[in-house]
Parts: sequence; structure tokens; C-alpha cells
Amino acid sequence: MLDKEIKKDKIEKHNDKETQTHVHEFLGSTKLAPEGELRHNHRFAGVTSEAIPKGDSHIHAILVNTDFVFNHLHEVGVETGPAIKVGNGRHVHFVKGITTLNADHIHKFVFATLIEDPLD
Repeated sequence: MLDKEIKKDKIEKHNDKETQTHVHEFLGSTKLAPEGELRHNHRFAGVTSEAIPKGDSHIHAILVNTDFVFNHLHEVGVETGPAIKVGNGRHVHFVKGITTLNADHIHKFVFATLIEDPLD
């Protein structure tokens, strides 16, 4: 069997009820906040949920913590936008939102996920 067939076979055997869909890696940085001496941003990275069907496309859920800066962090909890085709049957997702409130401030963020299954 080809590596791709072996991988698919293992997934199907592991998950008898349904086949896994796909996920995306992501990484990003928040926009700067607040003004003044403690102006800063945060970084975050992770892997999305599996695909969630929505309309003619699908989305993914993201829930992750940022890094610590000045003794605090924020949560990033958001749904991606629908799939954006980038060629060769691949796609990414646009993501935009705000973090949770902590240390009396929030941060905005904007990023795109990475392509799904980059070695396939």
C-alpha cells in the first residue's frame, strides 16, 4: 500500500463510526495594546478542530491561550471563516477576532490558517 492509503486505513480502523475530516495548523500574534509603558502583544499557535460543515463550505473552531507577557495571558476563542481555495485542491481559512479581557485590556487579531495536510 502507498503511505497515503496506509494512513487512511489506520484512521478508518481507529474511528469505526466516522472518518476523521481534517484540521489546520495556525500561528499568530495579537495587535499591540494598550498604549503607554506596558504596550505589548501576545503570540499563539495550535491546531484547529476538525471541519464543521457550514453552508456550502465548512469552518473550524479554535480555542487556545496566548503566551504570558507582563504576568498575564488571554484566550483566543473563535470560529474560522469558510474555506478559501488556494489551488491544487488545497484551502486555508481567514480568522479575525478579539481575545478575552485580562489585565484590563483585550487584543485584536487577524490571521490565516496554514494549508491542511501539507505533506499530502
